[in-house]
Amino acid sequence: MKCVQLEARDLPDAWFQAVYNIFDLGTIYTIDRGSFEGHKRLEYDFVCLYIKHPVQRPLIPDMPPGAGIPPPTDMEYVNQYLEKLITDAKSENEIYTYGEDLSVQIPKIVQMYKEQGHGTNQAYMAVGSAKTLDYDDPPCLRGVDTRIRDGRLHFVLYFRSWDLWAGLPSNLAALQIVKEDMAEQIGVEDGEIIACSKGLHLYDYTWELAALRINRELSQEMKDMAREADE
Repeated sequence: MKCVQLEARDLPDAWFQAVYNIFDLGTIYTIDRGSFEGHKRLEYDFVCLYIKHPVQRPLIPDMPPGAGIPPPTDMEYVNQYLEKLITDAKSENEIYTYGEDLSVQIPKIVQMYKEQGHGTNQAYMAVGSAKTLDYDDPPCLRGVDTRIRDGRLHFVLYFRSWDLWAGLPSNLAALQIVKEDMAEQIGVEDGEIIACSKGLHLYDYTWELAALRINRELSQEMKDMAREADE
């Protein structure tokens, strides 16, 4: 396994660096089970993103003017995703939402820090359970660990699988808003994000867009794979 660490200034920079480096540091494989079975993924074996100033706005990537590249997400979608993190509301077609777990744990973590102090390693929020292994689409986010150090609240995140193009910018933006709100309730400053995954990937149908964004020419082999995905 190839372990990659990327250090970023803010959330859009983390997204760009992850897109930029995956073409050299990722591995292509065919999906046997999971979303888009039969398609190809370009994926990091394991990646750790260290984001120093995630509070910096904007929270999501901007596309260069005139590039003709659709943005991977927008704040309307981020706010919809945020609701799925902080409430247990679930639509009829949803089997599971992150909020089923996180909505009950967030206030407990806030209370723990406020009433028992900052010196603890127990302020961890788990997502999912053993039964989610039977779902067609188990949760991607599996854990939100927290630490208060030097008067700042930091998040350490783990994703078992993570769509780099549209998932990462939406997920991190919403989780950053959660962190800011928790920090305010606790009475500390906002801190850093460390996000890790053994499944950060680009699906084949986004390869050309991603290459265009970083001004890179796809190899002929990757162009052929992407073309097969469209057929």
